[in-house]
Amino acid sequence: MDIKKYRIFVRAAELGSFTRAAEELGLTQSGVSHALAELEEELGFRLLSRGRSGAALTAEGAQLIDAVRAVLQSDDALHAQAAEIRDQVTGTIRIGSFTSVAVHWLPGMMKEFQKLNPRAEFRLYSGDYHDMDQWMAEKKVDLAFVALPISHHCPCIPLFEDRLLAVLPAEHPLAASPRCRVADVAGEPFISLMENSAQDVRRAMDKAGVKPNVKFSTKDDYAILAMVSQGLGVSIVPALLLQGRQDGLAVRELDPPSSRTIALALPAGERTGAAAKRFAEFARQWIRSNYPSAKAAVE
Repeated sequence: MDIKKYRIFVRAAELGSFTRAAEELGLTQSGVSHALAELEEELGFRLLSRGRSGAALTAEGAQLIDAVRAVLQSDDALHAQAAEIRDQVTGTIRIGSFTSVAVHWLPGMMKEFQKLNPRAEFRLYSGDYHDMDQWMAEKKVDLAFVALPISHHCPCIPLFEDRLLAVLPAEHPLAASPRCRVADVAGEPFISLMENSAQDVRRAMDKAGVKPNVKFSTKDDYAILAMVSQGLGVSIVPALLLQGRQDGLAVRELDPPSSRTIALALPAGERTGAAAKRFAEFARQWIRSNYPSAKAAVE
Protein backbone atom coordinates (compact mmCIF):
# COMPACT_ATOMS: atom_id res chain seq x y z
CA MET A 1 0.00 0.00 0.00
CA ASP A 2 1.44 3.35 -1.07
CA ILE A 3 -0.39 6.05 0.87
CA LYS A 4 1.32 8.80 -1.10
CA LYS A 5 -0.16 7.53 -4.38
CA TYR A 6 -3.59 7.36 -2.75
CA ARG A 7 -3.34 10.99 -1.66
CA ILE A 8 -2.28 12.08 -5.13
CA PHE A 9 -5.21 10.22 -6.67
CA VAL A 10 -7.78 11.76 -4.30
CA ARG A 11 -6.47 15.33 -4.66
CA ALA A 12 -6.22 15.12 -8.44
CA ALA A 13 -9.78 13.85 -8.58
CA GLU A 14 -11.07 16.51 -6.16
CA LEU A 15 -9.25 19.35 -7.91
CA GLY A 16 -9.83 18.04 -11.42
CA SER A 17 -6.28 18.95 -12.35
CA PHE A 18 -2.88 17.27 -12.24
CA THR A 19 -1.21 20.68 -12.24
CA ARG A 20 -3.15 21.99 -9.23
CA ALA A 21 -2.71 18.71 -7.35
CA ALA A 22 1.05 18.91 -7.96
CA GLU A 23 1.19 22.50 -6.65
CA GLU A 24 -0.80 21.67 -3.52
CA LEU A 25 1.20 18.55 -2.72
CA GLY A 26 4.59 20.11 -3.46
CA LEU A 27 5.29 17.82 -6.44
CA THR A 28 6.01 18.23 -10.12
CA GLN A 29 3.27 17.59 -12.64
CA SER A 30 5.30 14.73 -14.09
CA GLY A 31 5.63 13.28 -10.57
CA VAL A 32 1.86 13.29 -10.17
CA SER A 33 1.36 11.68 -13.58
CA HIS A 34 3.97 9.02 -12.85
CA ALA A 35 2.47 8.15 -9.43
CA LEU A 36 -1.03 7.83 -10.84
CA ALA A 37 0.20 5.68 -13.72
CA GLU A 38 1.90 3.33 -11.28
CA LEU A 39 -1.27 3.12 -9.13
CA GLU A 40 -3.44 2.38 -12.14
CA GLU A 41 -1.03 -0.34 -13.24
CA GLU A 42 -1.13 -1.91 -9.77
CA LEU A 43 -4.94 -1.88 -9.70
CA GLY A 44 -5.39 -2.97 -13.31
CA PHE A 45 -7.67 -0.16 -14.51
CA ARG A 46 -7.76 3.57 -15.20
CA LEU A 47 -8.75 5.86 -12.33
CA LEU A 48 -8.75 9.24 -14.05
CA SER A 49 -9.32 10.31 -17.60
CA ARG A 50 -7.05 13.09 -18.88
CA GLY A 51 -8.27 15.73 -21.27
CA ARG A 52 -8.06 19.39 -22.16
CA SER A 53 -10.69 20.19 -19.56
CA GLY A 54 -8.64 18.50 -16.82
CA ALA A 55 -8.86 15.20 -14.97
CA ALA A 56 -12.10 13.35 -14.27
CA LEU A 57 -12.91 10.12 -12.51
CA THR A 58 -13.48 7.07 -14.65
CA ALA A 59 -16.36 4.77 -13.74
CA GLU A 60 -13.89 2.49 -11.94
CA GLY A 61 -12.27 5.44 -10.17
CA ALA A 62 -15.66 6.68 -8.97
CA GLN A 63 -16.38 3.26 -7.46
CA LEU A 64 -13.04 3.20 -5.66
CA ILE A 65 -12.52 6.73 -4.40
CA ASP A 66 -14.60 6.44 -1.19
CA ALA A 67 -12.64 3.35 -0.14
CA VAL A 68 -9.38 5.20 -0.80
CA ARG A 69 -10.59 8.13 1.31
CA ALA A 70 -11.38 5.71 4.15
CA VAL A 71 -7.82 4.35 3.95
CA LEU A 72 -6.41 7.88 4.14
CA GLN A 73 -8.61 8.74 7.14
CA SER A 74 -7.40 5.61 8.93
CA ASP A 75 -3.79 6.54 8.16
CA ASP A 76 -4.32 10.05 9.53
CA ALA A 77 -5.89 8.62 12.70
CA LEU A 78 -3.01 6.20 13.15
CA HIS A 79 -0.39 8.95 12.91
CA ALA A 80 -2.38 11.22 15.22
CA GLN A 81 -2.55 8.49 17.85
CA ALA A 82 1.15 7.73 17.43
CA ALA A 83 1.97 11.42 17.95
CA GLU A 84 -0.19 11.47 21.07
CA ILE A 85 1.63 8.42 22.45
CA ARG A 86 5.01 10.00 21.70
CA ASP A 87 4.01 13.14 23.56
CA GLN A 88 2.82 11.28 26.65
CA VAL A 89 4.98 11.30 29.74
CA THR A 90 6.15 7.90 30.94
CA GLY A 91 8.05 6.82 34.02
CA THR A 92 8.09 7.96 37.64
CA ILE A 93 8.22 11.60 38.73
CA ARG A 94 9.62 12.08 42.25
CA ILE A 95 8.07 15.14 43.91
CA GLY A 96 8.98 16.74 47.22
CA SER A 97 6.29 18.80 48.90
CA PHE A 98 5.38 20.42 52.19
CA THR A 99 2.02 19.80 53.84
CA SER A 100 -0.25 22.49 52.44
CA VAL A 101 0.72 21.78 48.83
CA ALA A 102 0.60 18.01 49.34
CA VAL A 103 -2.95 18.28 50.69
CA HIS A 104 -4.53 21.08 48.67
CA TRP A 105 -2.72 21.10 45.31
CA LEU A 106 -1.00 17.86 44.43
CA PRO A 107 -4.01 15.50 44.36
CA GLY A 108 -5.78 17.70 41.81
CA MET A 109 -2.62 18.29 39.79
CA MET A 110 -1.77 14.61 39.62
CA LYS A 111 -5.31 13.60 38.66
CA GLU A 112 -5.44 16.03 35.73
CA PHE A 113 -1.87 15.29 34.67
CA GLN A 114 -2.56 11.56 34.55
CA LYS A 115 -5.63 12.11 32.37
CA LEU A 116 -3.24 13.50 29.75
CA ASN A 117 -0.38 11.13 30.59
CA PRO A 118 -1.86 7.84 31.85
CA ARG A 119 1.54 6.13 31.87
CA ALA A 120 3.07 8.68 34.25
CA GLU A 121 3.60 7.60 37.85
CA PHE A 122 4.38 9.60 40.97
CA ARG A 123 6.45 9.09 44.08
CA LEU A 124 5.71 11.71 46.72
CA TYR A 125 8.01 12.83 49.53
CA SER A 126 6.39 14.95 52.24
CA GLY A 127 8.41 17.09 54.60
CA ASP A 128 9.16 20.63 55.69
CA TYR A 129 11.15 23.43 54.03
CA HIS A 130 14.44 22.05 55.32
CA ASP A 131 13.64 18.63 53.84
CA MET A 132 12.97 20.17 50.42
CA ASP A 133 16.39 21.85 50.36
CA GLN A 134 18.11 18.68 51.48
CA TRP A 135 16.29 16.38 49.04
CA MET A 136 17.07 18.65 46.12
CA ALA A 137 20.75 18.78 47.11
CA GLU A 138 20.86 14.99 47.49
CA LYS A 139 18.98 14.45 44.19
CA LYS A 140 16.37 12.43 46.02
CA VAL A 141 13.55 14.18 44.14
CA ASP A 142 13.14 15.35 40.55
CA LEU A 143 11.46 18.57 41.62
CA ALA A 144 10.19 20.11 44.83
CA PHE A 145 7.65 22.66 45.96
CA VAL A 146 9.49 25.25 48.02
CA ALA A 147 9.00 28.64 49.65
CA LEU A 148 11.40 31.26 48.34
CA PRO A 149 14.17 31.98 48.96
CA ILE A 150 15.86 28.58 49.32
CA SER A 151 19.41 27.81 50.37
CA HIS A 152 20.08 25.28 47.63
CA HIS A 153 21.03 26.88 44.30
CA CYS A 154 18.73 25.63 41.56
CA PRO A 155 16.23 27.05 39.05
CA CYS A 156 12.86 27.95 40.60
CA ILE A 157 9.52 28.69 38.94
CA PRO A 158 7.43 31.08 41.13
CA LEU A 159 3.85 29.85 41.29
CA PHE A 160 1.80 31.61 43.93
CA GLU A 161 1.94 34.40 46.52
CA ASP A 162 0.38 32.93 49.66
CA ARG A 163 -0.44 35.48 52.36
CA LEU A 164 0.34 34.75 56.01
CA LEU A 165 -2.44 34.94 58.60
CA ALA A 166 -2.69 35.04 62.37
CA VAL A 167 -4.42 32.01 63.92
CA LEU A 168 -5.85 32.36 67.41
CA PRO A 169 -8.07 30.34 69.72
CA ALA A 170 -11.69 31.18 68.87
CA GLU A 171 -12.29 33.25 72.01
CA HIS A 172 -8.87 34.91 72.19
CA PRO A 173 -8.93 38.67 73.01
CA LEU A 174 -6.94 39.52 69.85
CA ALA A 175 -9.75 37.98 67.79
CA ALA A 176 -11.94 40.99 68.62
CA SER A 177 -10.20 42.98 65.87
CA PRO A 178 -10.34 42.18 62.12
CA ARG A 179 -6.55 42.52 61.92
CA CYS A 180 -3.79 41.49 64.29
CA ARG A 181 -0.62 43.45 64.79
CA VAL A 182 2.36 41.14 64.38
CA ALA A 183 3.86 42.67 67.52
CA ASP A 184 0.77 41.66 69.51
CA VAL A 185 0.88 38.10 68.17
CA ALA A 186 4.59 37.88 68.97
CA GLY A 187 3.92 38.76 72.59
CA GLU A 188 1.51 35.85 73.11
CA PRO A 189 2.57 32.23 73.80
CA PHE A 190 3.61 31.32 70.26
CA ILE A 191 3.50 27.92 68.50
CA SER A 192 6.10 27.63 65.75
CA LEU A 193 7.51 25.22 63.23
CA MET A 194 11.01 23.94 63.94
CA GLU A 195 13.70 26.60 63.55
CA ASN A 196 15.01 25.32 60.20
CA SER A 197 11.53 25.57 58.65
CA ALA A 198 10.20 28.73 60.33
CA GLN A 199 11.28 31.14 57.57
CA ASP A 200 7.74 32.46 57.03
CA VAL A 201 7.29 33.47 60.65
CA ARG A 202 10.79 34.95 60.88
CA ARG A 203 10.13 37.06 57.82
CA ALA A 204 6.87 38.41 59.25
CA MET A 205 8.47 39.08 62.64
CA ASP A 206 11.57 40.72 61.15
CA LYS A 207 9.35 42.96 59.05
CA ALA A 208 7.60 44.12 62.25
CA GLY A 209 10.89 44.33 64.19
CA VAL A 210 9.86 41.83 66.89
CA LYS A 211 10.67 38.29 68.05
CA PRO A 212 8.07 35.63 68.89
CA ASN A 213 7.56 34.29 72.40
CA VAL A 214 7.95 30.66 71.28
CA LYS A 215 6.49 28.17 73.78
CA PHE A 216 6.00 25.15 71.51
CA SER A 217 7.75 23.91 68.37
CA THR A 218 6.68 21.17 65.97
CA LYS A 219 7.46 19.85 62.50
CA ASP A 220 3.79 19.28 61.70
CA ASP A 221 1.83 22.23 60.28
CA TYR A 222 -1.53 20.77 61.22
CA ALA A 223 -0.32 20.08 64.76
CA ILE A 224 0.06 23.86 65.08
CA LEU A 225 -3.61 24.37 64.19
CA ALA A 226 -4.71 21.66 66.63
CA MET A 227 -2.66 23.19 69.44
CA VAL A 228 -4.01 26.69 68.75
CA SER A 229 -7.59 25.38 68.73
CA GLN A 230 -6.96 23.91 72.19
CA GLY A 231 -5.85 27.30 73.52
CA LEU A 232 -2.16 26.46 73.92
CA GLY A 233 -1.04 29.57 72.07
CA VAL A 234 -1.23 31.53 68.82
CA SER A 235 0.61 31.28 65.55
CA ILE A 236 1.14 32.65 62.05
CA VAL A 237 0.53 30.29 59.13
CA PRO A 238 0.00 30.48 55.35
CA ALA A 239 -3.54 30.87 54.04
CA LEU A 240 -3.25 27.71 51.90
CA LEU A 241 -2.78 25.60 55.03
CA LEU A 242 -6.10 26.85 56.41
CA GLN A 243 -8.34 25.71 53.55
CA GLY A 244 -11.09 23.68 55.23
CA ARG A 245 -9.20 23.66 58.56
CA GLN A 246 -10.57 26.60 60.58
CA ASP A 247 -12.72 24.84 63.19
CA GLY A 248 -12.01 26.21 66.65
CA LEU A 249 -9.83 28.97 65.24
CA ALA A 250 -10.08 32.71 64.76
CA VAL A 251 -8.21 33.70 61.59
CA ARG A 252 -7.13 37.31 61.14
CA GLU A 253 -5.13 39.33 58.61
CA LEU A 254 -1.71 40.54 59.73
CA ASP A 255 -0.59 44.11 60.23
CA PRO A 256 1.81 44.68 58.56
CA PRO A 257 0.86 42.13 55.87
CA SER A 258 3.28 39.35 55.01
CA SER A 259 3.34 36.42 52.60
CA ARG A 260 5.38 33.54 51.21
CA THR A 261 6.14 32.79 47.56
CA ILE A 262 5.51 29.17 46.67
CA ALA A 263 7.74 27.98 43.83
CA LEU A 264 8.71 24.80 42.07
CA ALA A 265 12.42 24.00 42.26
CA LEU A 266 14.14 21.94 39.58
CA PRO A 267 17.65 20.44 39.57
CA ALA A 268 20.45 22.70 38.39
CA GLY A 269 22.06 22.16 34.99
CA GLU A 270 20.70 19.60 32.56
CA ARG A 271 19.62 17.01 35.12
CA THR A 272 15.89 17.68 34.84
CA GLY A 273 14.22 14.81 33.00
CA ALA A 274 11.57 15.30 30.33
CA ALA A 275 8.79 14.02 32.61
CA ALA A 276 9.72 16.43 35.42
CA LYS A 277 9.92 19.35 32.99
CA ARG A 278 6.51 18.50 31.59
CA PHE A 279 4.98 18.29 35.07
CA ALA A 280 6.60 21.58 36.11
CA GLU A 281 5.01 23.38 33.17
CA PHE A 282 1.69 21.63 33.84
CA ALA A 283 1.82 22.70 37.50
CA ARG A 284 2.37 26.33 36.48
CA GLN A 285 -0.64 26.22 34.15
CA TRP A 286 -2.75 24.42 36.78
CA ILE A 287 -2.09 27.17 39.31
CA ARG A 288 -2.99 29.86 36.79
CA SER A 289 -6.25 28.07 35.95
CA ASN A 290 -7.27 27.43 39.55
CA TYR A 291 -5.92 30.65 41.08
CA PRO A 292 -6.44 33.40 38.46
CA SER A 293 -4.71 36.00 40.66
CA ALA A 294 -1.50 33.94 40.90
CA LYS A 295 0.02 35.25 37.66
CA ALA A 296 -0.01 38.86 38.81
CA ALA A 297 1.11 37.92 42.32
CA VAL A 298 4.37 36.28 41.30
CA GLU A 299 5.37 38.36 38.27
